[in-house]
Amino acid sequence: MINVLGRQGRPLEGQLEQRAKMRTENLCVYYGSLLAVKYVSLPVVRHSVTALIGPSGCGKSTFLRALNRMNEVIPGARTEGRVLLDGHDIHDPSLDVADLRRRVGMVFQQPNPFPMSVYDNVAYGLRIQGIRDRATLDRIVENSLREAALWDEVKDRMRRSALELSGGQQQRLVIARVLAVRPEVILMDEPASALDPVSTARLEDLIHDLKREYTIVIVTHNMRQAARVSDWTAFMLNGELIEYGPTERIFTNPSDPRTEAYITGRFG
Repeated sequence: MINVLGRQGRPLEGQLEQRAKMRTENLCVYYGSLLAVKYVSLPVVRHSVTALIGPSGCGKSTFLRALNRMNEVIPGARTEGRVLLDGHDIHDPSLDVADLRRRVGMVFQQPNPFPMSVYDNVAYGLRIQGIRDRATLDRIVENSLREAALWDEVKDRMRRSALELSGGQQQRLVIARVLAVRPEVILMDEPASALDPVSTARLEDLIHDLKREYTIVIVTHNMRQAARVSDWTAFMLNGELIEYGPTERIFTNPSDPRTEAYITGRFG
């Protein structure tokens, strides 16, 4: 177990267990014989933003996908160890994977709106759940777009194709689509990497607002972005968790020299 220190250098493990929405215990992920994530034990604190940082190929995105079993769609991938959501193992055979992915939603690197209207994009997951009442759909779609800070920009374009939106708008639309099914955790894999600086700033503001209601885990290669948006930071290297703690401490007083070397740009 990695030693987790707070801002004053005091151990935090016991406190974090009580505050964790999710937690991994000795998590390993294999692609065939390749061990991509190595015995990672990490808490995900509820109503906060946890940033996963590290050089390309270090296991960040693989770890992220393990939190809602998305690695299972990759041929040859397998997982060992435990991933707990509210104390329950997400690999329990009685757990419905579709329900898990509703509770733990995901936003990918490239905006991926469906080739349908703005309205139908947001309503898509609701209809799959069997919701057909138009008044209910209208209310949830509007509320989700408002939560995603997109309503004012699209309220007069609801029947137009989502593909007509800008890249930043498409990414916020995808977030609205995730929010519509009322997740508890939102996973974001480099959500701003394809966006311009203005759209990135709006997305970061949105992430800050969303953590009041949701627990967020974000993979980012941008050190400044990690420092701006996250409350907790985990540094990974070669599939291992090197250091984890409050973002302020990780960026100003890391305890591992490898962490300091990475965040100061000496490698990666």
